[in-house]
Amino acid sequence: MRHPELVEKRFRYRLGHGTRWLSLIVAPLACVLIAGAAAAQNDAAALAAHVAPQVTLGASEAVANAAKLPLEQQVKWLRNAAQSGALEQMDDAQLVALFESFDPLTVPRYIEEGPNGYPSYEFTMLRQERIRGIWPRRPDHMLVRLTREPLRIYGRWLPDGPHAGQEIIYDESKRANQMYGHLGGIFNIIPLWTSINGTLARSQSNHQVRDLGTEFIAQQFLDEGKKFANVGITRPAQIDVRTVDGVRVVAFTYETPTGQPDYYAKKEVLGLDLRHPYFRMAESYGNDGEIFERIVFLTITPKTFDDMAFDPKNPEYRF
Repeated sequence: MRHPELVEKRFRYRLGHGTRWLSLIVAPLACVLIAGAAAAQNDAAALAAHVAPQVTLGASEAVANAAKLPLEQQVKWLRNAAQSGALEQMDDAQLVALFESFDPLTVPRYIEEGPNGYPSYEFTMLRQERIRGIWPRRPDHMLVRLTREPLRIYGRWLPDGPHAGQEIIYDESKRANQMYGHLGGIFNIIPLWTSINGTLARSQSNHQVRDLGTEFIAQQFLDEGKKFANVGITRPAQIDVRTVDGVRVVAFTYETPTGQPDYYAKKEVLGLDLRHPYFRMAESYGNDGEIFERIVFLTITPKTFDDMAFDPKNPEYRF
C-alpha cells in the first residue's frame, strides 16, 4: 500500500575584498571577526540541534523539536536521524511519539524521495500468501538477487520453506514476459520457460516475479496513499513498534473505508525500517478481516553481480 527536507544551511563567513579594509584599524577588525565567528558558532549549534538530535539533545527533546519543524525540514530531519542511527537508539514510546507528531505527509515524502532499494542487491525474505483461499502453514523462505537496468532476478526457495529447492531466473533484456525455473524436489531436473503471468507462476503467488523487492511495496504505499487522501484519510489508524522475525520496525496500520476492490486491502500494516526509507514488513487483510499476504525482509544487502548470477549455467545453481 502506498501513502498521503532540516534545511541544510551552510555558514560561510566571507571577508569583503577591496581597498577600504586597509583603512580599518586592527582592533575593530578583530572585533568584527570575533563577533562573526561567534554568530557562526551559534548558528551551527542551532543547526546541529535539529540535524543531529542524538548528539546535542535527549531523545524526548529531539522529538518535541522535530514536531515543530515545517514539512520539508521534518523529512530531512527524519532522513538524518535514520542514517545516523538516532532512530534505532530511541525506545518504543519515543518512536511512537515522534511519528505521531509528524506532519501527515512527512513519511510519504520520506518514502517517495527514497531510495527505496538499491540498483543491485541481495535479500532474504519470508513470504506467505493466501492462494485459492488457503493460508500456508509455513512461509516460503527465499534468497533473491536483483539488479536493475535491465531488471534481472535470481530467486531460490530455501530449505526451511514449503517449496524448498525451487529456482527462477528472470531477465527482461532476454524474455520480458517469461521466466526460467524449476520446481523443487524430484522435479528440479525439469527446468522450463513459463509466462510471468501464467498458471504455474500464479499457483504460488498473486504477484509477478517483477514485484520482488522493497521498491514494489514502497510504490504501492504511495499509490494507495493517494486514494486515502481523496477520501480524507491522512493518518494511520495506529502506530506502534514491533519486532518481526528479529526485525524492529515502526508499524503503521491503515484501514480503508470500503476495502477491496477499491483498495488493495481492507487493512494494511507496514513496518518501516529504522535506517532506510523502505518497508521491511507488510501485512494485508481482506474484507473478511483475514490476512491474505505477509512479507518480511530479513536481510537486505547491496551487492554487485556479474552475468553468471543470472545464468542458469552458474555451477552454484541447480537448473
